[in-house]
Amino acid sequence: MSDKSYLSASYNNILVSEIENKSGLKVGLIQLNRPDVLNALKVELMKEVVGTMENFDKDEEIGCIVLTGNARAFAAGADIKEMADATAIEMQLSNQFARWDKIRKVRKPIIAAVSGFALGGGCELAMSCDMIIAAQSAKFGQPEINLGVIPGAGGTQRLTKAIGKARAMEMILTGRMMSARDMFEAGLVTRVVEDEVYLDEAIELGKEIASKPAVAVMLGKECVSRSLDLTIETGLEFERKNFYLLFATEDKFEGMNAFVEKRKAEWKGR
Repeated sequence: MSDKSYLSASYNNILVSEIENKSGLKVGLIQLNRPDVLNALKVELMKEVVGTMENFDKDEEIGCIVLTGNARAFAAGADIKEMADATAIEMQLSNQFARWDKIRKVRKPIIAAVSGFALGGGCELAMSCDMIIAAQSAKFGQPEINLGVIPGAGGTQRLTKAIGKARAMEMILTGRMMSARDMFEAGLVTRVVEDEVYLDEAIELGKEIASKPAVAVMLGKECVSRSLDLTIETGLEFERKNFYLLFATEDKFEGMNAFVEKRKAEWKGR
């Protein structure tokens, strides 16, 4: 039985819940909850977000995670007040972005449901997720250049890998905001939907993924994620080993037998 104490814990900056799914495992929902400052990403907020993601990852009843903000802003950037007077040595010693690296180690898929502003750290947080469902009103950008700095939580790396050097260079060196449609066409956004349904669409996608065999979902995510860093030869080898590994799972036998017998598979998650 999974430890559910994290669901009833007290959080200062986020709302946490789980959503029932008739077709499979539940969906874990994290909502950034600093609306008065457009969900600015202060250190305490990120500690709560990452810790909750790790709890969802360990929870056997959760199959997928959705991260969202509110209609006005997913997150409009870092909390500049925390950094305005910081020195280079203080930033180096605090190493505040090290916590962000833990998001990459979450095995379950993470979907960002984005409406309004996703700027600076907000854009970087969305890009740390595996998929982005964006409302038509969503605006993406890396405006750090206007503060005399550059992105520090993955913006120069993830954005370039997602949309290519030319477009990433323009966004990072000008600080311009881009529309959800622009980012969909560039390859950053998974889907653009009506403003009224962006969160519903993300949750439905989460439910669909959570209804699939859990081990295959996790290994599929890992293979796709690793493809960005591996040569084609190494990537193909990594994929093949994981494909063969899944033949050791109960779900592989259930899925193939169900296909042959023309019935719906009943996944065990192992």
